[in-house]
Amino acid sequence: MAGSPDLWSQWGEFGKFNARGMKGGEALILELNRIVHSSGIASPVTTRRGLAARLRYLDSPAGRQALRDQGVTARTLRTWMRGKSTPTKANRERIDHAYWVRRRENLIRSGWLKRHLDNDGRGRRMEIYPVDQTQVPAERARPTLSQRSITVRYIWADLVDAWATQDADTVDEIWDDVISDLDSDYNAYAHVSSVGIGA
Repeated sequence: MAGSPDLWSQWGEFGKFNARGMKGGEALILELNRIVHSSGIASPVTTRRGLAARLRYLDSPAGRQALRDQGVTARTLRTWMRGKSTPTKANRERIDHAYWVRRRENLIRSGWLKRHLDNDGRGRRMEIYPVDQTQVPAERARPTLSQRSITVRYIWADLVDAWATQDADTVDEIWDDVISDLDSDYNAYAHVSSVGIGA
């Protein structure tokens, strides 16, 4: 793990004894993705409402470019917008992907995600779920790995920047900062099952 290569030294190589989980930085990335998706259009692209909402969202130069990046031609897009044809299943998937790409870019560009997570300097509550040790032999399991809950401040701008540029090493380093506040057993949370951010 970038930043703290020995965080899991007490267990040796992670997963060697069948502990199940992921690096904390990976869990942070997945949780940011969840927050973005939970803030978007709820209706699936397979419904008329969900499809129409996505096409409206993508009705801009940047949105049309996102569709072109997915292989949708300008002519095909015009027929959809005029209601002259209905997208195939494959094209609905392209529309959905283009929508989420644009949604992510807009939340980053507008600063909404940073402001939302910073919460006027109050930060956000983070739930940390430890690795699953159910398959670890009893003599190798770490004792009393419990779910932890902490308020996290001051990392959000750097985290969103690293997430936006897909800089996994920096996200790993930020995770090291988060868990360093836990206590002397912080190295047990270098890998986790998941994290949840109250946002």
